[in-house]
Amino acid sequence: MIIRRDKYLKQLISAKGNGMVKIVTGIRRSGKSFLLMNLFHQHLIEQGVNENNIIELSLDNRKNRSLRNPDKLLEYVDSKIIDGFTNYVILDEIQLVDDFVEVLLSLMQDRRLDVYVSGSNSKFLSKDVVTEFRGRGDEIRLHPLSFSEYYGAVGGSKTDAWKEYYTYGGLPQILQMPEEQKKIDYLVDLYELTYLKDIVERNHLRNVDGLRTLVRILASNIGASTNPKRIENTFKTVEKVRIKDSTIKEYIGYLQDAFFIEEALRYNVKGRKYIGTENKYYFADIGLRAAILNFRQQEETHIMENIIYNELRMRGYRVDVGMVETWSVDERHKTVRLPLEVDFVVNKGAERIYIQSAYSMPTEEKAAQEKRSLRNTNDNFRKVIIVGDDIKQKTDDYGIVTMGLFDFLLNQDSI
Repeated sequence: MIIRRDKYLKQLISAKGNGMVKIVTGIRRSGKSFLLMNLFHQHLIEQGVNENNIIELSLDNRKNRSLRNPDKLLEYVDSKIIDGFTNYVILDEIQLVDDFVEVLLSLMQDRRLDVYVSGSNSKFLSKDVVTEFRGRGDEIRLHPLSFSEYYGAVGGSKTDAWKEYYTYGGLPQILQMPEEQKKIDYLVDLYELTYLKDIVERNHLRNVDGLRTLVRILASNIGASTNPKRIENTFKTVEKVRIKDSTIKEYIGYLQDAFFIEEALRYNVKGRKYIGTENKYYFADIGLRAAILNFRQQEETHIMENIIYNELRMRGYRVDVGMVETWSVDERHKTVRLPLEVDFVVNKGAERIYIQSAYSMPTEEKAAQEKRSLRNTNDNFRKVIIVGDDIKQKTDDYGIVTMGLFDFLLNQDSI
């Protein structure tokens, strides 16, 4: 089954020949190699590029292990260049090459080359490359399949597709596995033997059990505010293990570098500033999160929130968690501070949208509760509630839009 990742393919095509190194990043097994070496390769052929002008290497292939040496890699590429044409260099998992930044800088200086690379670790790619290239690196972030991409591939009932998607996630290989047990085995093995092992080996970690427990704690608490100190206390009281909050912070950083989780910062809407006390963490793929928990804790409320977060990030938004400070009078007639939460404060350039994720709003009281924080932002930015029910979109007297989950996920222009 071929899934055309049109959004990402268009980004590659539009960046062709721009003089920058095109850097495709994202979690492992999300389809970076397929995007570059199948979809983009086929585009080049359709545009009349000769096969001999496409220089491709999978650097995680053991056959190419010797080419992880930077000098041998440069010699290999140089031996394949054909003068008089643009030569397209595609290097998969470039972070496996020693001194890869110097290699890319060298390749960039050759006007005969248009360079494309992929990598699965932001520490070795996004941060270093952006610093070293100073605007000469063009990063394209590839995510696992969105629900729209997933449904476009499987078709049929939207409800049935949703049940499969929120259980097994959007890693492309999942679509090749019709049997439930094979999907489960694939995700569990992928987590243990690829992601966890990769993070441990890359960062030379000795406390593997501590990392594994941390991931399980984060997976159990998606959508809940936390911080390293609070997680340290969880280790003490629940796991009966002592691990410092500074170590927990480091481990969370390693998980982020591997694109395994993302951190949503807490933002004071009225104060217009970030609050560094507690943040939220979301998983890049909800199927991996399920595998971590042995497919227990399948609370659709929190899973839906994680999927909405991923969809917003895939659409190119920066996403924070909003806090709106209000005041109320208690039973003793004292004025007390009442903080309210906005699930997502979504930003792209000058555009801002406030979004609440509500699995269900069966009563007027529940609807009022979800709208309360949105109404108290005291500004004119768009406000949206996404509900799990398949409803017709509506707007209330305060301009708050309520839409169904499928309308949001299947329409890229829904918000």
